[in-house]
Amino acid sequence: MANPLKQLAGQTAIYGMSTILARIINFLFVPIYTRMLTPESYGVVTEFMAYIAVFQVVLILGLETGCFRFANKEGVDPQKVYSNAFVTVFCLSATFLALMIAFAGPISSALGYSGYEACIMYMGGILMLDSITAILFARLRQEGKAMKFAIFKTIKIITETAANLVLFLWFPKHIASAQWLTTFISPTPDFSYVIFAIFISCIVCGLLFIPDYIRMTYRLDPKLLRQMLAYSLPLMVAALPGIVNDFLDRILFRYFDTNADAWRASLGLYQAAVKLAVIMNLFIQMFRYAAEPFFFKRANDRQSPALYASVQEYFTAFCGLVFLGVILYIDIIALILGPQFREAVSIVPIMLLSYMILGMLFNVSMWYKLSGKTNMAIWITLSGLVVTAIVIILFMPKYSYWAAAFGHLASYVVMFIISAVLGAKYYPIPYRWDRLAGIVLLMGVIYGVSILFEGAMVPGLGVKLAVNTLLIVVYMAGAWKIIRS
Repeated sequence: MANPLKQLAGQTAIYGMSTILARIINFLFVPIYTRMLTPESYGVVTEFMAYIAVFQVVLILGLETGCFRFANKEGVDPQKVYSNAFVTVFCLSATFLALMIAFAGPISSALGYSGYEACIMYMGGILMLDSITAILFARLRQEGKAMKFAIFKTIKIITETAANLVLFLWFPKHIASAQWLTTFISPTPDFSYVIFAIFISCIVCGLLFIPDYIRMTYRLDPKLLRQMLAYSLPLMVAALPGIVNDFLDRILFRYFDTNADAWRASLGLYQAAVKLAVIMNLFIQMFRYAAEPFFFKRANDRQSPALYASVQEYFTAFCGLVFLGVILYIDIIALILGPQFREAVSIVPIMLLSYMILGMLFNVSMWYKLSGKTNMAIWITLSGLVVTAIVIILFMPKYSYWAAAFGHLASYVVMFIISAVLGAKYYPIPYRWDRLAGIVLLMGVIYGVSILFEGAMVPGLGVKLAVNTLLIVVYMAGAWKIIRS
């Protein structure tokens, strides 16, 4: 069991190189965004990113995971699998882009962003390019080409970074000599800068795959495609309420926020606070890139269930470390935000815990992918979506972004419980729930001790950080002992 775990850890690290870089750079831009953009403008960026996330799930059709399933089947040519997926996604996303260009005016007016039709077109371009390259990145993952995956992702990240730096720091000072850029973006810093920078990075990423486009055979195998879609579409349908669940709060701020006239500002404050929880989400994304093909390759191994259980324990322990690492040093981390964005920092613990449960849910929910019962995922994610919607609709008019944070937490807890119960019935995995509960309880005790110490002693910042560092060491030792017991 040790070797597979080491292999998973190694691939997680390689895939994580680009993911870490992306998140770190995105994190480092938060001080720029929260100082050069108003909360309202930052809220608009958040709204656009929510739409992009939702539409991307639809355009990929669940074929990323479908490719893993069929490329590993005996007697199936992986080349045909990826050719089917690429052609299908390309045709769908190209049609979507054409519609976005044709109706950019009406769409921008309906959203209240008249004059920003170009941003609607950029969003269409981002979605098309990200969708077709997602299939090619999936192929790299399936073939174990983690380093090439990481390099391409890194180039995309560096391009987006360079574009942001040029637009936010160079362009406003040299607008006279770069007047042509005003054709694409606003003369003064606003949300269009962020969207345009992402669009440029997607173009560069698409160009990196030119050799892959040339080598690919553009033929459809109707029979294989039907089988792939029969497996993948339920995943897409299941993922759609899942991704809507993740971003529903951003979309509903427009309709239910406490201050209806300033909902964009509330959304901007909320998103800035969520960015401080990015480290947890970062690790989860790293893990998912490596874990999904890892689980599929070992699906027929008798010892796999025990291996999956061990993976969950190590994963949970590390998530607890990330939680404490952010919360116990929040006094320093919060300085990353501009002063007008710091009032929402109090929701960071809720978001960190939410993301931790979401990561645990990913492990627990692998049963329906491995057993082929992907239709069950639809009902699990729909239940989570219903919980999120209820919490937001009932409580956001009074509690604003607090309702959004607790909506996430309640939703992920409900989905985790349902998935764990169904998994025990259809694809039993010997999770040691006492160990998992012990890790979570230890994390909560350490956090509680930190709060009690701060309240009782009112220490200076140096003493507080020293005590919190000691508490993290205690957690690490305790978590290791629980796992090895």
